[in-house]
Amino acid sequence: MTVRVDRSFELSASPERVWEFIADPENRARSISVVDRYTTTDADGREVTWHVELPIPLVRRTIAVETRDVTRRPPEYVKFVGRSKGMNVTGEHEIVETDTGSRLENRFVVDGKLPGVERFFKRNLDGELENLRRELERALRTTRGDER
Repeated sequence: MTVRVDRSFELSASPERVWEFIADPENRARSISVVDRYTTTDADGREVTWHVELPIPLVRRTIAVETRDVTRRPPEYVKFVGRSKGMNVTGEHEIVETDTGSRLENRFVVDGKLPGVERFFKRNLDGELENLRRELERALRTTRGDER
């Protein structure tokens, strides 16, 4: 079973400021609660290995998910893919300018290869996107830049 989630949220920041956060694979990894740690695996910072700990019965070890950005169109769009023995994940983030700032449109697809992976993400993917929103808003509050 494949889990798909589409969610968006409004931000009172310019698309360029949102891009600064969302285009950084480390920021995306840091926002996901089940990513225990991550390592950047290339000089450009576009490839990051997520070490994922899933609280499901048959997975007793950390799953290394090799992620890489496959498409980048600054400051509006980034798509990444992640591959592992336990799951494949695709994430897309599109930034749309609005009258009051930006809207971040998020699309995620998780294809589990181990029992329980899809069920976990079906129950928790909304919460993970909420974590991303909170981290992004925190970053926007703590960085300098011209707000709209």
